[in-house]
Amino acid sequence: MVGSSQWWETPLFPSCRPWRAAKGNALVTTAFRAWWSRVVARDWECRIWTTDEAVHFLRHCHHADPDMADLFEFLIGTGLRKGEALGLHWDDVHLSERVLYVRCTLSAIDNNRLVITPPKTRSSKNWVAISPRVASDLRRRARSTDRTHSDPGDPFAGLVFCRPDGRPLRPHSVLDRLRQLSDEAGVPRVTVHDLRHLAATLTIAAGVPLTVVSKTLRHSTLSTTANIYSHLTQQAAREAVDTIERTLTRAEQRADRQARQKQLRSPRDHIQRLREALHRLRSPAPPFFCTTANQRQTGLATTVRPPALQRREKPPSRKQENGLRPASKLVGTTGFEPATP
Repeated sequence: MVGSSQWWETPLFPSCRPWRAAKGNALVTTAFRAWWSRVVARDWECRIWTTDEAVHFLRHCHHADPDMADLFEFLIGTGLRKGEALGLHWDDVHLSERVLYVRCTLSAIDNNRLVITPPKTRSSKNWVAISPRVASDLRRRARSTDRTHSDPGDPFAGLVFCRPDGRPLRPHSVLDRLRQLSDEAGVPRVTVHDLRHLAATLTIAAGVPLTVVSKTLRHSTLSTTANIYSHLTQQAAREAVDTIERTLTRAEQRADRQARQKQLRSPRDHIQRLREALHRLRSPAPPFFCTTANQRQTGLATTVRPPALQRREKPPSRKQENGLRPASKLVGTTGFEPATP
């Protein structure tokens, strides 16, 4: 392996020697950054597994190396960074509530000395939900390993993912093992951090809102998530405008269909009036003097019931108390005449 002081001497970096010789020159530094973004960064673009490749790799890991399979399942299922997963303690895992708390991260100084440091950003120190699949793997790992509690004197005590003797895993060793298992499984080589990108890709492709994905990955800002996964958000934007088009098209088709129906037939209230008139024509009216005319009709009446006959009362008699009634005509006598029987 080439030492850290001779990495620019490798054939992959032939153009780095002028930059090393004049690294204080601003023009040379700018030119080197342009060359790096044009040549190296393009070749080192991250490769994201497909869903089938990820499933095939995890199945192979469970048969070849169950301990590393638990780590890779955890990285894909939660989207944690490599150092956050390697620095996770059992005291920060709450399987009953299916959550964990990211409190610290494992870092390697000069790729040699391991230290426990705070997370990358302030927003990285937060609660993270875990799926039933990840929780099942953690329960199985807790039963198969010696679960110890954290010790203030030993920051590496109580780690979830560690060696059989309890010592922490080196990040570079995890990368080497990932590449070895990838070659055995027949899937493309990826980095450990690409598993975090895989978790984000699966959630965005499934239609999870970008704000939820940003909170799950614990990015400091939403723009960070949008910039990293812009290729996925562009596809989501196309799907969004396609959804708007489909919605408007369906509304226009529904309006046209309703307009055609109004032109082909009259409104329903007019049809109901026509039906009632036809029913009255088909039902003959009863005679004027009918025994059933005064009876109470059930349902809707088709004819108007004639009014009942009124009886005239006999006017009162004009007889007086003496049995006589005043004459209709006065003849010049007393004004009274005998009443006729």
